[in-house]
Order: sequence, then C-alpha cells, then structure tokens
Amino acid sequence: MVKAVVGANWGDEGKGKITDMLGKEADIIVRFQGGANAGHTIVNDYGKFALHTLPSGVFYDHTTSVIGNGVALNIPTLMEEIKGIVDQGVPMPKIKVSDRVQMVMSYHILFDQYEEERLAGKSFGSTKSGIAPFYSDKYAKIGFQVSELFDEVTLREKVGRICETKNVVLEHLYHKDPIKPEDIFKELMNYKEMIAPYVCDVSAFLWDAIKEGKEILLEGQLGSLKDPDHGIYPMVTSSSTLAAYGAIGAGIPPYEIKKIITVCKAYSSAVGAGAFVSEIFGEEADELRRRGGDGGEYGATTGRPRRMGWFDCVASKYGCRIQGTTDVAFTVLDVLGYLEEIPVCVGYEIDGKVTTDFPTTSKLEKAKPVIEVLPGWKCDIRGIKKYEELPENCRKYIEFVEEKIEFPITMISNGPGRNDIIYR
Repeated sequence: MVKAVVGANWGDEGKGKITDMLGKEADIIVRFQGGANAGHTIVNDYGKFALHTLPSGVFYDHTTSVIGNGVALNIPTLMEEIKGIVDQGVPMPKIKVSDRVQMVMSYHILFDQYEEERLAGKSFGSTKSGIAPFYSDKYAKIGFQVSELFDEVTLREKVGRICETKNVVLEHLYHKDPIKPEDIFKELMNYKEMIAPYVCDVSAFLWDAIKEGKEILLEGQLGSLKDPDHGIYPMVTSSSTLAAYGAIGAGIPPYEIKKIITVCKAYSSAVGAGAFVSEIFGEEADELRRRGGDGGEYGATTGRPRRMGWFDCVASKYGCRIQGTTDVAFTVLDVLGYLEEIPVCVGYEIDGKVTTDFPTTSKLEKAKPVIEVLPGWKCDIRGIKKYEELPENCRKYIEFVEEKIEFPITMISNGPGRNDIIYR
C-alpha cells in the first residue's frame, strides 16, 4: 500500500516525526518534491536530527530511502547528511536516487541570493537554497538531470549553452561576475562521482515494489498553504506540496495512493513572509515559541524564529481538503498545557462578512481572525498512551478542532519522541 504524509498548513507541522513513526511498518520511504530548503526535526533512539533531503524513515535498517524525480537534489548536501547521521551511529541507509531527478547547481544558490538582494524589502523570504532558480530552470528546460551526467560529450555542449544564458543575467541584471563553462562542467563531474552508486530507475523500482505488495510511504515537504497553485501565492514554494503530486514526483500511478495522512499542529507556526491570519505577537508569541516544538519553534534549516499563531480552523480545513486527507495527525498538543484558555481561529472576517472558506491571497491579506476561546487543561499530557486518559478539556479541544476541520483526527502526538503518540 502507498501512504502519503503531507502538511496541512505552512510547513513545520511535524511530518518528520510521523514519517519516522510510520516508517516502522514501511519498506520504502520516498521524498517526492522540494529540496534542502526546509527540514524535518526527528527525535528517536539515535538522538535528535534535522534532515533536509533524506526521507525521515532513514533510521530503520529494514527500509529503503528513495529520492524521487520531483526533488530539487543538492548532491553535496545529501552527502553531508548521509555522513552526518552515520557519524552519529545510525547504520548506513539503503538509498536510491532517481536517474530523472534534477540537480541544484552552485549558480542556483547564487541567483537565489542575488535576487533576494535585488528585491530587498519586497523579497519572498527565501531560504536562499537555490530552490526557485532550480525549478525555474527545470521548467525552462535548462536544468540538468542526473542521467545526463553519464553522457559527457552532450553534457559539455549543454553546459556552454547554459552559461551563455546565465551570464547575460549575471552581468546585466545583478552586475556580478560571469560563470565559466569549465567550472560548471567540473562541478557536474564531481556530482557524478558522488551520486553514481545510488542512481537507479526509481519509477520501475517502485512499480515492482507495488506489485510485490510492499508498504511505501511518500513524504512531503512544507504544507498545503505553500503550494504554488493552491497556497498563498506568491509567498509559496516552487514545487507542489500536495499528496497528488506524490504520484508525479515519485513516478507511480495516482490510484495507488490509498491513504493521505495530513499533519496538523495544535497551534500555528510559519516561516517566511505571507498572510497569516491567526498570527500572535509580543510576549504571547514569545512564550508559545519558547515552549513549542522540541526545544522551541525555530526553522530546522535556517534557525529563524518561526511566526506563531493560534490554531486556524479555516486554513486547516482547506489544507486538509486540498490534500485529499483520509487521516489527520494532530501534533505538539502537549505544548498547550500551560494555558488557562486556548484561543482558536474559527472564521475570517473579510470586508465585514465572516467566512469559513479559505480565500485567495488578495482577500486573505484583508482577513481578520474570528476567535473562539476554549478552556485549557493546565497539566502535562506527555506519557499518556490512551485517548480516554487525556484530560476532559484536552479531549474537548481535539473534538472541537475535528468538528471544525471536518476530517478525522486519528493520531495525536503528545511529545517529541517516536513513541509519544496516541491512536484514536
């Protein structure tokens, strides 16, 4: 069976933990989109890890970790990540990399930095990992697929053409030094040496695994609201964050995805610019940020303090719907145990009218949160394994959210560890 683990909101919902947990039953875990621009923080028996490219099931010796064709592959980052986990005592994982995946080049990272500099105060809050320039090149058909590394004659000719194009922009828009074809070709040959042992026809590998009845997990990066089509455009990422794209980014038939586990935080957080209706500020935000996540709410890739907010029923209902959710995993619920009362955003007021439908960006910018306040449970819920044993107000909070988002909450995470989970 194929299952997808995806995010309902702005990312940082706790997908890494859920993938790590579900990995126990999986044979194969696939990253199907995005690059090293975001991370998954995982706490398990080996320690605490921030993964950026490797799938979160990499800690089990029975799993194969797959980098699908939809990923923006930064090869040096992947190599560092593999070394990083092995150095911490994790057994060398079994890794397969799609021969159709495209590579993030050093100049993609430069272009990302230069564009953010040029835009200054109107920038998109990029992590400067080269993701937007990478995907721009992919769809402009001037990217490099891993398979091209193995035809050096054709590759050398293509490198010359691409450098010509890039240098016009570098010199005339950014006023920076040009790139040299010989340097780019050398970079690609280094990448070939690093990646060659892992390259395979991933789509064929997954097709055979499906026929054999293997358990496959697709792991998404970021969340619904960062999708370029269905998110808060233009403050979005550059690849589709939806489970539907899992079929494309892994190379499998869409009808094989039987379960879509959408991860939702018990409060809200976001990194980067863009509309965030339930956002809170000042001491209220600082306290939630300090207590949040595992060791505070800071980006796993950038270390940036995350923007904080109360749970947003409007955004989460939409985020779950657009993912095609079958199950909701509700995370970091334990964090809210310090509150006497818990505000929840149940609607948006736009131009004097209240809606529970998530609008397009221009309307979203005008939205004000409609808040309902629920009583807190004022105690630590870590260590509880059964739903019935949660405090009554805690159960009421979960059931209130479930009713508002209209999708079943079947997993509740009440701590950062792999086993801090309640099945419902």
